[in-house]
Amino acid sequence: MDFRYARTYRGKIRAVLLDWAGTTMDHGCMAPAVVFVDVFKRQGVPITVEEARAPMGAAKKTHIQRITELPTVGRRWREKHGRDPNEKDIAAMFAAFVPLQVKVLSDYSQLIPGALKIVAALRERGYKIGSTTGYSTEMMAVNLRDAKRQGYEPDSTVCASDVPEGRPFPFMCLANVIKLGVSPVESCVKIDDTRPGIEEGLNAGMWTIGLAMSGNEIGLALKDLKALSKAERESRRLGAYTRMYQTGAHYVVDSIADILPCLDDIEKRLAAGEKP
Repeated sequence: MDFRYARTYRGKIRAVLLDWAGTTMDHGCMAPAVVFVDVFKRQGVPITVEEARAPMGAAKKTHIQRITELPTVGRRWREKHGRDPNEKDIAAMFAAFVPLQVKVLSDYSQLIPGALKIVAALRERGYKIGSTTGYSTEMMAVNLRDAKRQGYEPDSTVCASDVPEGRPFPFMCLANVIKLGVSPVESCVKIDDTRPGIEEGLNAGMWTIGLAMSGNEIGLALKDLKALSKAERESRRLGAYTRMYQTGAHYVVDSIADILPCLDDIEKRLAAGEKP
């Protein structure tokens, strides 16, 4: 036959899935970075903040493993311990990481400017709000408590520890779909400040919006971002946008405060029969 008929969703967005650190709270995604640096320092292996951030978005135990796999970190580890890091080392560092992370989370739990206004707008549109995170359930309990105090409470939260594999696998996104009772997946939008988080949404068959300035790609607290010269800020913005688009993000904006025009465009594309 010359023609085929395909089933196409032409409805509205039904759910938005938000990341946490660097997306809705903790501008610059600072809390995990400082603790990763501390954990490796306790092993006698110093790492830079840039090395600590490299795998950001992954489940935290996986994140520690990936830091050890960086050539520079592996070299320092061998110089200190006379061997490569092994599973026992990674398990020990993760065990140390958990209480250290829980202890400092509230120091970095302020909502990102514009987050509450955007969440209110999403609810006004009738969207359900889910969330995914590389934090474990124990860590997430702190963020959920602090977010609720500030007026933010998503309809669903799925942690990396709740699913077989964290990012970039799609399982947290798909678990949100089930918990929220929404379908199809192309009616959902994943919003994240990390490249693995964008991959997570793409692998789940969703639209994706990358946040270039508020999270891990720039990695600066709001006051430090504002202190940059205009030229330096624009240079970093260009790099972050480029990396996000190269990862496959459908849209890239500075922060959660800027997502509404993207959502409007997605709804136009859905109405025209487009898929992510």
